Amino acid sequence: MKVLVATEKPFAKVAIDGIKSVIEGAGFELALLEKYTEKKQLLDAVADADAIIIRSDIVDAEVLDAAKNLKIVVRAGAGYDNVDLAAATAKNVCVMNTPGQNANAVAELALGLMVYGVRNLYNGTSGTELMGKKLGIHAYGNVGRNVARVAKGFGMEIYAFDAFCPAEVIEKDGVKALSSVEELYSTCQFVSLHIPATAETKNSINYELLNKMPKGAMLINTARKEVINEPEVIKLMEDRADFRYMTDIMPAANAEFAEKFAGRYFSTPKKMGAQTAEANINAGIAAANQIVGFLKDGIEKFRVNK
Repeated sequence: MKVLVATEKPFAKVAIDGIKSVIEGAGFELALLEKYTEKKQLLDAVADADAIIIRSDIVDAEVLDAAKNLKIVVRAGAGYDNVDLAAATAKNVCVMNTPGQNANAVAELALGLMVYGVRNLYNGTSGTELMGKKLGIHAYGNVGRNVARVAKGFGMEIYAFDAFCPAEVIEKDGVKALSSVEELYSTCQFVSLHIPATAETKNSINYELLNKMPKGAMLINTARKEVINEPEVIKLMEDRADFRYMTDIMPAANAEFAEKFAGRYFSTPKKMGAQTAEANINAGIAAANQIVGFLKDGIEKFRVNK
């Protein structure tokens, strides 16, 4: 069995060493394709692979067609919209993610963005504090739960809404469960976004929803760019000089945001939520273990396609 690690943005060496130990320890062959610059390189590399570990790399129908022996793709991370799930299912290829492995890294960044925002981007002027402020967590998955945990250390009052997570699960963490997304935004001065990009959520963070937020509002996005309705957020920030937007996913209209809303808008230059040494190692080794479990024992615990 051949396991390919195909990463345009490579794992850290210590992560590769850990992946190699797991894969070769199971008696499988490990192949590396790092820092590739053309899709053809990926197509050639997958030709004889039984399994692939990727990060933000695109696995579409063309890649799946080229991978005649492929049985499993594991995305080392939580999001998996870079994999064509329908095409994978049609080819009888299992697709998995590694939920939770990057969660603390993303949560710490979300709180870091909040601190940066309330301190006026560290421009030397007087800011405000997070203690006692109401934080809304939009989607209470692995990252949302870690955001709640870290935010408790700041003394924030924490609320959450998740259409798929029972209220009692949220409440047992000492977080107040709210019954609707509208209630979350109208209650909380800070909202941290953790929703996936789906047909229902794309462009759902819009003028009407954000305008429900109290005075001095801040939206923090460490989720996906597609969930933001950028023209409507721009209009909102034009209408509300109190509104701040901090994001880990650079908007298509980044230049307009930066020019119009200096001092209350910030975007990282590239998505950095999972860019820590610890998350890099955790996700890579988890992916390797999941591949071994699937190929040897048929374990499908983190399968995301049907």
